Amino acid sequence: MPYRVIFMGTPEFAVPALRALLEAPEFAVVCAVTQPDRPAGRGQKLQASPVKEVALAHGVPILQPQKLRDVGVFEQLQAYAPDLIVVAAFGQILRQNVLELPRYGCINVHASLLPRWRGAAPIQAAILNGDSETGITIMQMDVGLDTGPILRQRALPIAPDETGQTLHDKLAALGGTLLVETLRDYLSGKIVPQPQDDSLHTYAPMLKKEDGRINWADSAARIARQVRAYYPYPTAYTEWDGQLLKILPAQAPDALTVQAGRAAIGEVIAYGDGIAIGTGEGLYVPQQVQLAGKSVQPVRDFLNGHRAIIGSRLS
Repeated sequence: MPYRVIFMGTPEFAVPALRALLEAPEFAVVCAVTQPDRPAGRGQKLQASPVKEVALAHGVPILQPQKLRDVGVFEQLQAYAPDLIVVAAFGQILRQNVLELPRYGCINVHASLLPRWRGAAPIQAAILNGDSETGITIMQMDVGLDTGPILRQRALPIAPDETGQTLHDKLAALGGTLLVETLRDYLSGKIVPQPQDDSLHTYAPMLKKEDGRINWADSAARIARQVRAYYPYPTAYTEWDGQLLKILPAQAPDALTVQAGRAAIGEVIAYGDGIAIGTGEGLYVPQQVQLAGKSVQPVRDFLNGHRAIIGSRLS
């Protein structure tokens, strides 16, 4: 008999883990629990989560509670008699009664090498802080936030041009592969869970739109990491001429965005066929920008219609 699994997840990051379980014959996904449909797009039409779309395509029953603690939700979960609950970027905290429900516990797919970067935004935090590597942790869940014992980890190097999106995609794929591999060994008794060293933990809080605002007094190197880490959300931005100006990562992997040189903090100077911006340490050389309400443009094209930015100060 296959192990009965309740899968809890919501965004694209969780999809490879769900697909891996659906494709593994020793597991039967008996229910998918995901966040309620949310308004999206200009028309604000309700949109299903990526996990819901995959579950529907495979005929998996779906639960979409506002909160797991809502009346009747635990009884619904209990009715599925799960051997395991697998969680990947679900977006809600599991209370003790849910953690104790499955025979083999609740297992989480986390996008960092715990105990580094516990919390909601580990992918962005790893890039922003200049980590040389990150990875996936498969862990047992407890009542803490990403504090449970580790079953297995696999590291992944962070490329010099890595963005939040590219690293997300790599880690999501790795998470699916490592999950099933780990569960097989865990359920056969080959893995002894290892407690985390709490003294080494760091925390990556949930991202807010205002986190993307660039402080030009930071170093050019940090700003370059911020631009890459926060793409596509919340996106790094500044203000010019009373308008929001997004700064986007370079498309060319060898584009040099950090240069030696001096300019006043936030001052825009001509630099080759583009611009450079003064920071607290060095010059930041943007490659792509997007003015509010406009399309993304290479800086050299942006200058054709906005030459006045040279000599201005960004805020």
